[in-house]
Amino acid sequence: MGVSHISNRSDQASRRWSRRGVLTVLGVVPAAVLTGCGGSADATEGAKSSASAKVATTTKPVVSVSPADGTRRAAFGEPVEVSVTDGTLASVKVTGNDGSTLAGTFNDAKTKWTSTRNPYSGTKYTVTAQAEGVDAETATFTTKSPGETFVGYFTPEADSTSGVGMPVSIDFTHAVSDRAAVEKAITVTADPAVEVVGHWFSDTRLDFRPRTYWAAGTTITLGLRLKDVEGQNGVYGTQSKDVTFHIGREQISTVDLAAKEMVVKRDGATHATYPVSGGDADHTTWSGIMVISERFKETRMESSTVGLGDEYDISDVPHAQRLTTSGTFVHGNYWASASVFGSQNTSHGCVGLHDAKGANDRSVPGYEFYESSMLGDVVIVKNSGEQTVDPANGLNGWNLSWEDWKAGSAL
Repeated sequence: MGVSHISNRSDQASRRWSRRGVLTVLGVVPAAVLTGCGGSADATEGAKSSASAKVATTTKPVVSVSPADGTRRAAFGEPVEVSVTDGTLASVKVTGNDGSTLAGTFNDAKTKWTSTRNPYSGTKYTVTAQAEGVDAETATFTTKSPGETFVGYFTPEADSTSGVGMPVSIDFTHAVSDRAAVEKAITVTADPAVEVVGHWFSDTRLDFRPRTYWAAGTTITLGLRLKDVEGQNGVYGTQSKDVTFHIGREQISTVDLAAKEMVVKRDGATHATYPVSGGDADHTTWSGIMVISERFKETRMESSTVGLGDEYDISDVPHAQRLTTSGTFVHGNYWASASVFGSQNTSHGCVGLHDAKGANDRSVPGYEFYESSMLGDVVIVKNSGEQTVDPANGLNGWNLSWEDWKAGSAL
């Protein structure tokens, strides 16, 4: 019983102690909680900062490319762009399967790279981009092919040597409506340097020349950057190339049809003087500055091709050199009496020199003049009784003043 009693007292005391203890603890808890709340908040914020720092240090830069990786018919009229988030770009390289590369520039923050020109059509590109601190990534895309295309056929021929009057003339296979875009994509430079300007004669022809004849010995470079240039809606150029031409010695021949004489000057000095015969009163010869654009040791001439019916058909005209598209030549003549040259104008509009049938007699003026000439040589006709030749009729843009020539540029 005593044990029981002690035990009971002990239990009661225990219960009383426990309540006091609880009360005491409960009395401390609010302070502990406040204190704990303060300490717990700091710890939480610290944990968050630590976590954020950890996330920041572990987040990888994300690189994106436009056109997107895997695109098969990407537009070729816009530049390639590479951008990065959560980082900066270290390097970008864009290579085409044709061996070409696209150069580009970074923005100030180095978070974006833009190609300095557009990608070519019908080309597969590989983009290799590396952000700072991580491995390089690659993406590929293929540009679509254009629908219709055009090219420009140029005169003179590549690596050829011409006379000082030879313009750079380009004939396009499709009409050009955006002349400025096409002209901007073509450059003509000279060494020694001189200003060279383009002039549109039509929507399919663009010529380039300096103010005066080229200097003897000039090297001319034609740069064609027509690939993917839209000359007309939906019609794109295909060429991207450089072509070099050369200018030889200076030879300028002046035909005076009142005197019926041609004086040939080579590098400023008289080289030869020949008696000639020009167009008669019914078939006058064009006057003005003309450039030799074609040369034939022998050729056939038919009057029907120049609107003169069946007045003549000569199968073996010797030493013929074309001056106009419409059919004006300076050529040898074996069928007229030698006395005609220097005394009468009897032709259908051409300038004739005494020559021999077969084009092999070296002693006659026709042979001599032909042998001394080259494409691009200048032939000036005066006192013919005819108006000045249309500058577009052959390679004869020298008949335009420099101001009028420049007015024909689209730039």
